Amino acid sequence: MQSEKEKMNNETTLFRREELLKNLEKEERWDVIVIGGGATGLGVALDSVSRGYKTLVLEQADFAKGTSSRSTKLVHGGVRYLAQGNIGLVREALHERGLLLKNASHLVKNQSFVIPNYRWWGGAFYTIGLKVYDLLAGSLSLGSSVYISKEETIRRLPTIKQKGLRSGVQYHDGQFDDSRLAVNLAQTCIEHGAVVLNYTEVNGLLKKDGKIAGVIATDKETGKVYNLGGHVIVNATGIFVDNILRMDKPESKDLVRPSQGVHLVLDKSFLPGTDAIMIPKTDDGRVLFAVPWHHKVVVGTTDTPLDEHSLEPRALEEEITFILNNAGRYLSRVPERKDVLSVFAGLRPLAATSGEDDGKQGKTKEISRSHKILVSEAGLVTITGGKWTTFRRMGEDTVDKAVALGKLPPKKSGSAKMTIHGAKPDPDFDDPLYVYGSDREYVLALITENQAWGDRLDDALDYLKAEVIWAARYELARTVEDILARRMRALFLDARAAVRMAPETARLLAGELGYDDLWQQEQVRKFKELAANYTIR
Repeated sequence: MQSEKEKMNNETTLFRREELLKNLEKEERWDVIVIGGGATGLGVALDSVSRGYKTLVLEQADFAKGTSSRSTKLVHGGVRYLAQGNIGLVREALHERGLLLKNASHLVKNQSFVIPNYRWWGGAFYTIGLKVYDLLAGSLSLGSSVYISKEETIRRLPTIKQKGLRSGVQYHDGQFDDSRLAVNLAQTCIEHGAVVLNYTEVNGLLKKDGKIAGVIATDKETGKVYNLGGHVIVNATGIFVDNILRMDKPESKDLVRPSQGVHLVLDKSFLPGTDAIMIPKTDDGRVLFAVPWHHKVVVGTTDTPLDEHSLEPRALEEEITFILNNAGRYLSRVPERKDVLSVFAGLRPLAATSGEDDGKQGKTKEISRSHKILVSEAGLVTITGGKWTTFRRMGEDTVDKAVALGKLPPKKSGSAKMTIHGAKPDPDFDDPLYVYGSDREYVLALITENQAWGDRLDDALDYLKAEVIWAARYELARTVEDILARRMRALFLDARAAVRMAPETARLLAGELGYDDLWQQEQVRKFKELAANYTIR
């Protein structure tokens, strides 16, 4: 029987970039090549490996670098979609929420929400609506929605504004750590035989007799170019799907309309309890959430149509003001700019459908959040739209489409029952290391190798030096940003603390990856530049 140390050493080899590149070169032709390592791409890969197909994932940056690390941290059916009458989407999302709670139990938890009511009709109205929400969840419901008194609302939300408060409604939804789930999905796919690579950019598509036959990809670390053959090529690049579509057909029209959502992170004192707040209608008709997350509070979001997309979108001043103003209407302590620990912006890859693209002034909240699968004349399979909660179903539908096209031999999907790497029943969510799930003890075991790794990186956050080592050895982290933004969530929780952590993180990472002092200095410089986008002056 393997010792714990032997098991860890074997997994180090499994997740080592050098080994993955060797496996990349061994395979002459892949069954499925997925372009994109965010929620959508990893969902496609997960379903593909569940059926036993030879699967390759290529991500131009890091896993969940874009939209997939910038969500509201909710696994939910979408209360506002219920209000819009989109019953099918809500039912699908609630089903997927239940599966995620089972399959990734270390990262997804039951979160109670309270809707504070300031109108006489609010209690009955929202109670009835949320009972329908419960009904749609069926056996995968996380708990019943109930009307609560004014006194109980105040007890649960001690910082809620009490003037005019009449009552509340409590309901349940899911909460998670988005980029941690992405990393664990990548690990799960690798454990099932896939090759999953970050920092490997697709620069072109290979064609044979006018049909897509593979991709041209570049390892951004070495500059090496690969021509990779595949039976099915899936474009799952989120807001960048149009870039890949134009590689296939230069005159392709845009399929995705980006909408920016911004979140502010505040100290836990603004929402000291365990309940989240849901404000059903803000100035622009959107839902506003204040959600406890890693002992901080995430507040958002906005809905701003944009003409351009990028990997690092920036929050607009009017978006920051919008969130502060709307949150201030419901909290007894009004948050100010100086209270914001971090601000992050994400772009939703909304699928623009006919009749809904009403110009720049239109409301993107009215654009469908359902996913769409398109197949080009040359055979490129593109998946657009959707959201984190339904990532697995999106993957299953995409692979089903490839099978229906005759590109893959029919095999039954098994992703609905696949346990995600790290899953652990009944985790202690008060433990700072809970996100590692079943790997927690292995992370702590690293401290026996070097006692100094048991020290914190910064007093403001509960991250240990051992976590840097773990991220480098087992989680495919390649840069300081990879670690402080997505393996740890320091950049999203307290941007200034993350900057203080950068030099030591660079030193530890350089030791693991074999880089010199100049590399460390450049990494710290880049990270400080990046972190400026996450702070409010």
